[in-house]
Amino acid sequence: MYKYLNEKYKNLDSIAEKFSNSYLSNDPFPHIVFDNFFNEKLLNQILNDFPKNLEKIGDIYDSDPEKKLATNDTSKISENTNELLNFANSYVFVKFLNKISGIKEHLIPDPYHWGGGVHELKHKGYLNIHCDFNRHPKMGLDRRINVLIYLNHNWKESYGGSLELWDKEVKKCVKKIIPIFNRVVIFNTNDFSFHGNPEPINCPDQTNTRKSIALYYYSNGRPRNEISDKDHVTIFKNRPNTKDSTSLTYFKKIFWKIYLKKKGSSRD
Repeated sequence: MYKYLNEKYKNLDSIAEKFSNSYLSNDPFPHIVFDNFFNEKLLNQILNDFPKNLEKIGDIYDSDPEKKLATNDTSKISENTNELLNFANSYVFVKFLNKISGIKEHLIPDPYHWGGGVHELKHKGYLNIHCDFNRHPKMGLDRRINVLIYLNHNWKESYGGSLELWDKEVKKCVKKIIPIFNRVVIFNTNDFSFHGNPEPINCPDQTNTRKSIALYYYSNGRPRNEISDKDHVTIFKNRPNTKDSTSLTYFKKIFWKIYLKKKGSSRD
């Protein structure tokens, strides 16, 4: 465990106990930000190993709501990155997430890294404000927690790409989080946890990109007041006085219809 974490975070049980109240009381929905959370040497190795050709080996998202690159294929990322993913899916780390979030249901990591893995936004890349898909399409579990790990040295707010947390009516941005190196953001995800990084990347050096690792955690069941009556894909929203997200990505619509059909559900 000590190989992966910064020394000051090595006792995850005490960290969870210390910060749980802050996590639960933070606006606009439960979340927390930790700086220098992981072993810096390991994270620098992961950054050095970051795929140089993600547009060729990964998935390209290029639509109204999002413009990014990603892969959840662990055969296409480095051994160091896989080791970190395995640690983040371990009993020790998942127990920490349960404790700090106060979620009563046992959290379950995602061996498929569905929608997660390594992400990259190049020049003009963005991800508009949204709430996440609420059910895992392979395991049928409820999505509960997001963990985002940022890999960007000397990143400035003026470069764009800050993570924005919005109120449930999507009328006001409550918090902006700059995606600096070794910053970790953990937050609850439900039908009202609207977030994204809608400001396009605009670095002076256009070869500089916004890099991150995304991990998602699930449970078998959840409180009914956290979700609507439907299983749904990612729901994008327009910020006030914008037309950020005028349509969903077409392949997501088609995939979800196929998934629900296989489940024998009439919902869409």
